[in-house]
Formats: sequence, C-alpha cells, structure tokens
Amino acid sequence: MKITMLGSAVAALKKATAASPSTCASTHLLSRSYYYAGSSPERKVAILGAAGGIGQPLALLMKLNPFVSSLSLYDIANTPGVAADVSHINSPAQVSGYVGEEELGKSLEGSDLVIIPAGVPRKPGMTRDDLFNINAGIVKSLCVAIAKYCPNALVNMISNPVNSTVPIAAEVFKKAGTYDEKKLFGVTTLDVVRAKTFYAGKAKVPVADVDVPVIGGHAGITILPLFSQATPKANLPDDDIEALTKRTQDGGTEVVEAKAGKGSATLSMAYAGAVFADACIKGLNGVPDVVECSFVQSSVTELPFFASQVKLGKNGVEKVYGLGLLSEFEKQSLEKLKPELKASIEKGIKFANQN
Repeated sequence: MKITMLGSAVAALKKATAASPSTCASTHLLSRSYYYAGSSPERKVAILGAAGGIGQPLALLMKLNPFVSSLSLYDIANTPGVAADVSHINSPAQVSGYVGEEELGKSLEGSDLVIIPAGVPRKPGMTRDDLFNINAGIVKSLCVAIAKYCPNALVNMISNPVNSTVPIAAEVFKKAGTYDEKKLFGVTTLDVVRAKTFYAGKAKVPVADVDVPVIGGHAGITILPLFSQATPKANLPDDDIEALTKRTQDGGTEVVEAKAGKGSATLSMAYAGAVFADACIKGLNGVPDVVECSFVQSSVTELPFFASQVKLGKNGVEKVYGLGLLSEFEKQSLEKLKPELKASIEKGIKFANQN
C-alpha cells in the first residue's frame, strides 16, 4: 500500500527514483521503498538531540518513514513537547519522548538505529574544530549509554566535528567491548546533497538525475566531491569544477553566514540525516544494492577512517568501495586533505583515551 502523506510530492519523488541506481543514492530522499509500507520488520529508531535545530525536523521526517514502528526522541530538555507534536501525524510510528540523563537508557533500549544530532550548532566565525571541546564530551557520554543499552544498534553520527566524533565513538565502544566497525557511520550525506545540487545547477541538468560520489571527511578541504565521476557527464571546465568543489566544501559556512548568527544548516542536515537513516533501515531489511557515501572505518587509504561509497546490508556495512579513477585535481586534493583528516581523527582518539 502506498503512503500518500505528502500528496503530489510523491509523484515527483517517484520520478526521481525511477532514474538508474546511483553510486551514492542517498539524495533521493524518500525513495520508493520509503513510501512503500509493505511487509517489513518492526524497527525502533532513537534520535539523541531530538529537540534541537536538526533533531526536530529529523524527528518529523523519521515519523513519516513507514518502516519505523517506534520513534524514540531524547534530549536534555523540551522533548515531551516535540514528541507530542510529532505523534499527532497520521503515520505508523509510535512516538515516545524522553528528557534528562535519567531517561537516556530507556530511550535507547531495543533500538535498531540510533541517530545522534546532539550538540551545539556552529556560529559565525566558528569552525567545525571549534565545536570539538563541547560536542566531544556530549558524544562520549551518549556513546557510553549506547554501549550499555543497545550495543547492537547501527549508529549514525551527525554531531560535528564528524571527523573526530566518529573516532571518539569507536574508542568508547572498544572500551566497552561492543565495537563493531560495520555499525558505526559518520553521516556525510549533506556533502553529497550539496554536490549534486550545485553540479546540477552548473551543468543545467535535472538534479534528480545527478550522482556525485563524495569522499574524504566532513569538514572543509577534507570534503572531496568526485565531479570527474559525476553523472550525467557535463564536461565542465576545470575552473567550474574547482569552484564547485570549493562551494561544496564551504556549504556549511555559506548557510551559517546567510543566517547571520541565527543558526546553521539544520533543515538540509535533517533532510540528509533522514535520507541516510532510511538507507540504513533498507539495508537492515534486506533491500539489495543500497549504496551510500559515509565516513567509516576503512582501508581504502592509509587513514583509519575515511568517507567513500559503502554498501549497506543486514549487519550494517557489507562492503567499502574503492575510490575509482580520479582526475589530477582530485588526486592532488586527496593528498592535501589527508594531513588535516589524520589530525582530526587522532584528536578524537586522544580525547576518548585521555578523558
């Protein structure tokens, strides 16, 4: 049976997903299976940081996902109101709100997927690295609880800086004896969303037809869109490719500055988070050939964590794909990003082990 929650928008989404399977198919939000409520296992999804700027629209989008049977919303304040609001939507998921550290465990119990957008947002002049001291501690405490209450859940890390928070989570899980490299993901989907949008605009092609793999990390120059592998092929000049790469890398800053100190990229990040979460659920449910870009433990480069195309399955990561053929510009950019990404990874590992 089809879910018709968004009316005529579904027709447009169907048209988007009718295109050939993408290398990073994430940016077709709500693909056909998102709207198809056929026979599937019940899935509990927990959102940690559900009352925040990303958490609230993310909660709304996950409530619309017919594969979510239970939606658990947690934050340090205001969650009951968010849960009550979202619960009135006539879609299958049963919604529960939890507030305060004493209810964290209950919010996590039985979760198949945990999404973490918790933390403070970026402000004008603030780099992702400036977020580290605050958000690292938040992520660490949440991951301690995940290891205790739902150690087998897939974990989608949105909290920035992702280049450091994913290694922090890995170290916490290792200490708890629950680490499974196949189940920890840094959500880099927003980089793919931006790359596809910007490329489509420059190439003057329908955005629904565009695929652009994005590799590396999730901050500044560590974000490397592979426009040489973009489809449909547009043969853009080198200057345009470099400008598109720069804009993709600076996409977060563009939004922060446009909001003039009143917020960061919350809505587009919630969209991207819902897209990747849906892909994870499809993988858990046995949907074949689900391929996304994500920041995961990897041997693709000499770095221990790296974003590239990943095939998702019933146990999380089924396969981490290589980088494919790179242009000279991309090869040079790859080498330039490695030192910064390496430092961010090591910073996260050091934090987890020293605190």
